[in-house]
Amino acid sequence: TVRKLASLIDQRKAEQVKLPKPPLEPAPRDGELPLSFAQQRLWFLDQLEPGNPFYNIPTALRLRGKLDVEALRGSIHDLVRRHEVLRTRFPDEGGKPRQEILDDLEVELPVVDLSGLSGERQEEELRRRTVEEVRRPFDLATGPLFRATLFRLGPEDHVAVLVMHHIISDGWSIGIFVEELSKLYEARSRGLGARLPELRIQYADFAKWQRDWLSGDVLEEQVRYWKEQLAGSPPVLELPTDRPRPAVQTFEGARKSRLYSKEILDGMRRIGREEGATLFMTLLAAFQTLLARFSSQDDILVGTPIANRTLSETERLIGFFVNTLVMRTRFDGNPSFREVVQRVREAALGAYAHQDLPFEKLVEEIQPARDLSHAPIFQVMFALQNVPISGLKLGDLKLEPISLSTGTAAFDLTLEAMETSEGLGVSFEYNTALFDGSTIERMLDEFQVLLENIVRDPDEKVWRLRLLPKDEEHRILVEWNQTEAEFPSQVCAHEWFEELADSQPDAEAVRYRGQPVSYAELDRRANQLAHYLREKGVGPEALVGLAVERSPEMVVGLLAVLKAGGAFVPLDPAYPKERLAYMIEDSGTGIVLTQERLLGLLPTPEGVETICLDRDWAEISTRSAERPVSGAVPENLAYVIYTSGSTGRPKGTMLQHRGLCNLARWQQREFGV
Repeated sequence: TVRKLASLIDQRKAEQVKLPKPPLEPAPRDGELPLSFAQQRLWFLDQLEPGNPFYNIPTALRLRGKLDVEALRGSIHDLVRRHEVLRTRFPDEGGKPRQEILDDLEVELPVVDLSGLSGERQEEELRRRTVEEVRRPFDLATGPLFRATLFRLGPEDHVAVLVMHHIISDGWSIGIFVEELSKLYEARSRGLGARLPELRIQYADFAKWQRDWLSGDVLEEQVRYWKEQLAGSPPVLELPTDRPRPAVQTFEGARKSRLYSKEILDGMRRIGREEGATLFMTLLAAFQTLLARFSSQDDILVGTPIANRTLSETERLIGFFVNTLVMRTRFDGNPSFREVVQRVREAALGAYAHQDLPFEKLVEEIQPARDLSHAPIFQVMFALQNVPISGLKLGDLKLEPISLSTGTAAFDLTLEAMETSEGLGVSFEYNTALFDGSTIERMLDEFQVLLENIVRDPDEKVWRLRLLPKDEEHRILVEWNQTEAEFPSQVCAHEWFEELADSQPDAEAVRYRGQPVSYAELDRRANQLAHYLREKGVGPEALVGLAVERSPEMVVGLLAVLKAGGAFVPLDPAYPKERLAYMIEDSGTGIVLTQERLLGLLPTPEGVETICLDRDWAEISTRSAERPVSGAVPENLAYVIYTSGSTGRPKGTMLQHRGLCNLARWQQREFGV
């Protein structure tokens, strides 16, 4: 239950954060007022890129009914007077910001009349102008950092667009703003005075309190916990992107949304009850499972916002309180989904107990390696949103929230989930420099399949849970594998060559240093060497090393080994002797074909015969030029090629004639040779 969870969090706090918090008291207004840690970070980012609308927080509300514009304008002004932070600006004094709270601030409410437009034109113009408002930058030094615009669509149809800079607000604050605006408007529209509880504390008081409290032993305890939690964590989550990551992080973004079934939502709630976890924890566990599967990493870090209003005095304040917590989940040991939920639950409880350390301060203390291409510590966010603003009224007006997109993305990927009466709403905000919309659509499909399979069997190992929708699975396993093509499957590779030599004996087969070698000549020389190798015992499945420079001798040696019935083992003379010796011994090669000038580069294992194709050719050329009977069939080995050995010793891969013919036919078709 929520009560039990709260008790556990309080217990963790008591165990791990032993120093009590001092009371939050009003700060004197005659001295300098500092910025909170979060405000300081946003101010610094704004100095790096002034005029960036990235930290604008928009809200759009559709107002249906008879609107009293003056009552709305007055209610907004009441809110500005009530909350100091709405009339605060941040001038720069000697390279350092300070809070300056204005005694009063008249916030305009311009009315844009779109009622003369109809249908799609009106909606398009509303969308265009709304985007302009949302992306119009603020000046932190001069303010104001809050603005409102009213669009008139009809006599009883309006849209109010409110935009605040993040330095004075957060998501929780928007809810407070709308709720108090509703009460103030209702009172004004009826000619009554609004009765809102007095605010003894303002955001500036919290900022001063935070600076005073979060220092010394308190700061050390918080920092120690997070350093232990994040020790050895990967610096970046390597998701498969559609394009390489830019050298400098960009923030252009888009959003894709989906509504999953009520069965998924109910199922994730049920798993949470069974595991003593919240819906947030079960959904985070599922999302981190998706990320682990996509990235093939078993250590997943995700950021998540937390209201960070642990003091009762801050619950009704507008301001930048929200903090970001890092949720780290390890997927080692092949856990079931239930086990992952428990790991997430453990990490979440610890994070909640240490939520007071601002993320900005955490980055400052940890000092991760500076990389401008991505955000520090984590690059993916997850948020479970509360029920959206609904059911509120402005007097007799019906109020409906309108979804807005800022066209930005703070991170590579952000998942926002929301409980609704119809099911689980999910929305992916993604960086368009990294991902295409079609990729995110597939991700939404695969997340849905993952959730369905989790609900069906939460005891399944997470690395085995199915991700692909049935149609995509069929496309990958069946449609994309319909690669049948005709090739000479009933002959060996050298026999296919012999057919070519018979059909075009005088055609050029090889050119080396300007000198051509015809098919007939290549066939004749390979036949002679093949007879010589047959005398040495080479036949089907016998392996012959080939350590020859690129030259006609290399092609002759390759064909001769196949014509003798054997399989060749490529040996690069540039490899270290120790590696070549291992490959010869591991493969069981009894003969090595080479050139005299390379002898000093090759090992001389006992029992292995070395034949030089240049030095010994006088003897070889006395053999018959007729084609030998190889005795090989398409299922016999054609060659054995060794891996690089980057993960240990090189490993030999054995290929048959049939596979070699298939590869050669594909190369002919693909490259037009």
